[in-house]
Amino acid sequence: MLKFQIMSSLVILVCITFGICIFTVSSHNPSTVTQSTSNHYVRVQLLGINDFHGQLNKYRRVSGSMAGGAEYLAAYLKVYKRENPNTLLVHAGDMVGGSPPISSQFQDEPTIQFLNLLHIDVGTPGNHELDEGVAEMKRLIFGGFHERTGYFKGANTSYISANIIDKKTGASLLPSYVIKDIDGIKMGFIGVVTTETNMYVTHENRKEVEIVDEVSAINRTVKQLKEKGIKSIVVLAHISAKSNQSGTNPQEALVEMAPKIDDEVDVIFAGHSHHYANTVVDDKLIVQAYSYGEAFSQVNMVIDRYTNDIVWKKAKIIVTSHHQIEPDKNTVTFLKKLKGKLGNQFNQIIGFIPEEISRKQDVNGESPFAKMIADSERKAMGTEIAFVHQGEMRGSLQRGNITLEDLYTQMPFGHSITKLILTGDQIKLALEQQWRRDQVNNMLQTVGLTYRWDPNAPIGSRIIMLKDSKGQNLQPDREYEVAVSNYLASGGDSFSAFEEGRIVETGPQVVTAFLHYIEQKYPMK
Repeated sequence: MLKFQIMSSLVILVCITFGICIFTVSSHNPSTVTQSTSNHYVRVQLLGINDFHGQLNKYRRVSGSMAGGAEYLAAYLKVYKRENPNTLLVHAGDMVGGSPPISSQFQDEPTIQFLNLLHIDVGTPGNHELDEGVAEMKRLIFGGFHERTGYFKGANTSYISANIIDKKTGASLLPSYVIKDIDGIKMGFIGVVTTETNMYVTHENRKEVEIVDEVSAINRTVKQLKEKGIKSIVVLAHISAKSNQSGTNPQEALVEMAPKIDDEVDVIFAGHSHHYANTVVDDKLIVQAYSYGEAFSQVNMVIDRYTNDIVWKKAKIIVTSHHQIEPDKNTVTFLKKLKGKLGNQFNQIIGFIPEEISRKQDVNGESPFAKMIADSERKAMGTEIAFVHQGEMRGSLQRGNITLEDLYTQMPFGHSITKLILTGDQIKLALEQQWRRDQVNNMLQTVGLTYRWDPNAPIGSRIIMLKDSKGQNLQPDREYEVAVSNYLASGGDSFSAFEEGRIVETGPQVVTAFLHYIEQKYPMK
């Protein structure tokens, strides 16, 4: 890595031809390097996406314009790829998981097929690639059989991860790195995923793999690449980062890690938090392009042929605005076939919502949407109490007619409801596990309980009052019937207290229970 200082005079606002104003940060005058007529330098372009989550047919408003959708993302990437023959496409994880029906109903195979159409060169798994277990993640990558969909050929992408460790072998589950040849230049790519994944995966997954320290894994792999003479190194990191559009005020986990990462790393593609990032920290360029295909990262760099080092780099985050481009025809055809295969069942209207049911949490961590899901679980299972974790739903339900598509898009995980027997002490322990050292608070949504906590008390001792729906104190040794998802019942999101419960019944899917709840509470007009 070539060290450089960022000079404020070289932070310039660029309004590209698509009408999107973005900030560009560069270390040298670009014309000095990139207009060289000799063979001394190689221009390289990396185009990156993150956190797509199978949003093949979903559009969102970004900066006043509709954006996203596979056909528009593909169109933009093709246009930008044509600008430079030395272009690689990369992704930073969570391509699948939490997907709408067009992908989830076919085990997310359509999303992998779409990535194959894009010719993504290198990718790394995010936490959601592990939603259905290690075997299913490997099937989507390498191909294999599934009882719902039959045989799938897998991904054309080189998947890498240096910190997903196979507990049986002690080795990386996937290759730690891949080396790509770009016009005679060897460039190394390293993949990592946030260690928060250990919290998200189920108990069965935790038996198979462990996510180890990200920085140690990166630096260990950088050493291996340096021993091979590789000096141009890029990290695909499913780890959170964000910044202002000017590149100022960088925040989140990856920003804190950057100074600890080997200085031979030049560029880091971030993910996980779905934020905007285009910043330089410790001479490392960090980018993240929102999520859901609403944008992509363009990283341009110049590499010295004689030193194999990156001597100049800059990035743009480009929104996939619909009004400036025509959708890609091949992708339109691909989506049309998928929609025909899916059929019209998800267009069914199931009710009318008079006002938005919001996923957003208030100052106490309570969400109207999650509360309703908890209430539907309690009614479906006939329990006294129900718990829902905030990750059960992906977004809010909007006012108006609600369809099956709407429900399955916002509640995509296919969890079933489990009836547990828990003691009062075990319920209290579950509530105490909402606060964790060195982690973001993870507030559970509850019905059938009232409790208070002291935010200044030590972690593990914050619950100061706990009553049932009748206003009676929960008895430590008394057993209570509790409804949770099978994900929580298996200790998901690190709520290990639920694993101590006794399973007495398995009920319908969470989304099915909520569907019946909506039909009764908000019938069609």
